[in-house]
Parts: sequence; C-alpha cells; structure tokens
Amino acid sequence: MEKVLIVDDQHQIRMLLGIALRREFEVLEASDGATALQMVKAHLPGVVLLDVMMPGEPDGLGVLDAIKGNDATRHIQVAMLTARGQVADQVDAKARGADAYFTKPFSPLAVMNWVTASLVRAAPASDFTQL
Repeated sequence: MEKVLIVDDQHQIRMLLGIALRREFEVLEASDGATALQMVKAHLPGVVLLDVMMPGEPDGLGVLDAIKGNDATRHIQVAMLTARGQVADQVDAKARGADAYFTKPFSPLAVMNWVTASLVRAAPASDFTQL
C-alpha cells in the first residue's frame, strides 16, 4: 500500500485529509518539519502533503528543499497546502520543486484526486514481456 505523509501543525487538517485518504493509502502524519524529515527518511512515502507555515525549523519550504535536494527523495511528489495564496508564493514553491499547490481552504476531494493521479504516474510500468 502506497504511503502518504500529511504534514500540518493543525490537527484538524491532518484528520480531514487522513479520513479522505485512509481508504486507499497508508497515512502517516507529522505536525512539524523536523518530524516530517525523519518520517520521510524512515518511510519514503510516495506523496507528501506539506503545510508551508509551521512553527519551528524547518518550515514547509525548508522541508520541500530537503526532499527535492536529496537524490534519495527527490522522486517523492510534494503538494504544498497553505493559506499563502499569492502568485509569488506559488512561483517560489514551484521553483523549489513543489509538484502541486493547494490554497486553504482546499477541497479534500481535489487533494485526494491529485494524490491518486500522482501515485499512478509514479508507479513503474508493468513488464508484459514475460507473458
């Protein structure tokens, strides 16, 4: 079962997304950037749903930089979940390697559809030469 890591300091956001995603995926949760990086290293999720503004260091953009700057994790699909909806914020996140950007309040269904599509795209192609 594919793993999805939800990183947000708001428990309600983690709970809402967890309910939507648990039917299809193994859901992991972190409430801060340091824990998120530990979980990425330990579990190598296929997708990370990442809040930008969190207390402590690193913040969401720091986590994004760490994931996309590491050869072992740069393949992980990262969607930013944030109240920062300015175009400049979206451009910055994209330049750092974000694969998607959802502005709060967001549609849990839209996020789930993106997660599903991202994991399907990332799945290795089947080898039918053995048939």
